[in-house]
Amino acid sequence: MGVDGVTGNNTDGRAPLAAAFPRREQTFPTLTPQEIERMRRFGEVRHYKNGERLFETGKPGPGMFVLLSGHVAITQRDGLGHVTPVIDQGPGQFLAEIGQLSGRVALVDGHAEGDVETLLIPPERLRALLVAEADLGERIMRALILRRVNLIQGGVGGPVLIGPSNSSGVVRLQSFLTRNGFPHHLLDKDSDRDAAELIARYSPSPTDWPLAVIADGAVLRNPSETELARALGMIGGPAGNRIYDAAIVGCGPAGLATAVYAASEGLSVVVLDARAYGGQAGASARIENYLGFPTGISGQALAGRAFSQAQKFGADIMIPITAKSLDCSRSDGAFALALDGGDTVRARSVVVASGARYRRPEIQNLEKFEGRGVWYWASPVEARLCAEQEIALVGGGNSAGQAAVFLSGHARKVHMVIRGGGLGASMSRYLIERIEATPNIELVFHTEVVGLEGRDDVSLERVRWRSRLSGEESSAEIRNLFLFAGADPATGWLDGCGVTLDRGGFVVTGAQSEQNQGRLVAPLETSVPGVFAVGDVRSGSVKRVGGAIGEGAQVVAALHGFLGDAAKPAL
Repeated sequence: MGVDGVTGNNTDGRAPLAAAFPRREQTFPTLTPQEIERMRRFGEVRHYKNGERLFETGKPGPGMFVLLSGHVAITQRDGLGHVTPVIDQGPGQFLAEIGQLSGRVALVDGHAEGDVETLLIPPERLRALLVAEADLGERIMRALILRRVNLIQGGVGGPVLIGPSNSSGVVRLQSFLTRNGFPHHLLDKDSDRDAAELIARYSPSPTDWPLAVIADGAVLRNPSETELARALGMIGGPAGNRIYDAAIVGCGPAGLATAVYAASEGLSVVVLDARAYGGQAGASARIENYLGFPTGISGQALAGRAFSQAQKFGADIMIPITAKSLDCSRSDGAFALALDGGDTVRARSVVVASGARYRRPEIQNLEKFEGRGVWYWASPVEARLCAEQEIALVGGGNSAGQAAVFLSGHARKVHMVIRGGGLGASMSRYLIERIEATPNIELVFHTEVVGLEGRDDVSLERVRWRSRLSGEESSAEIRNLFLFAGADPATGWLDGCGVTLDRGGFVVTGAQSEQNQGRLVAPLETSVPGVFAVGDVRSGSVKRVGGAIGEGAQVVAALHGFLGDAAKPAL
């Protein structure tokens, strides 16, 4: 062992990571004998011999190990053959990170140094421990979260991406992994020898960027988000023919709130999302008008906390998985959700929380430059591309305002293009005041972007816009355009199920639906009994994070009522 309990053996000369971990005592606490005794009823004793692996990178983890005797060395191994020591853990410490709440793949290796005796607590028993032993559970939960945060910040675990940092494929996959809290790191062929050797071996064409190297050495060429997620073991699957109490489609604030409250009250829950937890709110740089956060919180941090809570209470979360259609016939008493890839999820009730898809304005050449200078959210990944540049941002709502303020800290100038003549009707006052006080944000009213120019399949170079008052057109050299022009409801997967939509495509609920006239229905129930809608996808919702979370909590009472009635025998 090295100094301070950190392993000293290192196959490539890289420094151990644990010594640099902040909040070390909270991240790697030592349990007392009394605390370990309280945990014994949740696990079983396992023994390992010297050099034997307890868990392995890229393979499903068996749960949390509590060390009763001996030491375990934790190392990180990537697909390029690098092995980096993380930490050595001894008696009284526990081995796991947040992914083990749901039995996902391990992000590091753990092997015994000498003979080791452990208490192994499988995922379902670990969740029971966190709930039953509240004070002990709080310490464990904090450590599990901090360990994942440290892995992400240190670039430890997960895939290695190889390619130009500003290529559309690299930005796409970095954004996907970042928003899902999955560690990874990027290598540039011009500055890293291993990356250059791999490129020479695979001879990728421009359409192959990036290469994604998995821990087992497999190399994927410019994979889709779903292909990468499956290779990494990110996607959990439905448990055989299991019928859930509730299937929640959408993992934004409304869907996460539903999952947390429903699962904490004992309902079996599955949550599906096509991209990432947090939805559009997850891409917000700072949310300042949500109760309880006077200094604000990023959308990703807020969603990440809710995501961990949902897992703590046992919700099965499947990302990225797309719901293709909903069968409402209930021939066996359950709804059937058809998923991409051919799988099916069955549940006694369904909560539509699919939110909205980013609206694509009528702009010449828009599709050509999506992912090549045109963005629909503003995360640190996109902000990095804007350093000391002039950029344009379209939109006048809160999301646009938050993005403009965030990007102003990176870009030289932000041209905020707004169709109307002011912001007062669509944006919170605190954001308007902040925008007006930011010197490098220029408000361009009564204007719309009409065209984009640049080199084909390379990058955006120029943006054209037109005054809605005079019709005069002008242009500027702009390489990054951010679109926050509203969103359309993501309800296409409901076609043929009988769920009533309004003229805008939003889901009609409660007494608003003509089909519900004459029957007693919950305010959030749709025209199909057992199907509910919450958040931005619902007709008449307030389109705010707080409102979405409130509806997600509120719908759980209606779920209990429906499931209780469905379980009653017919008279």
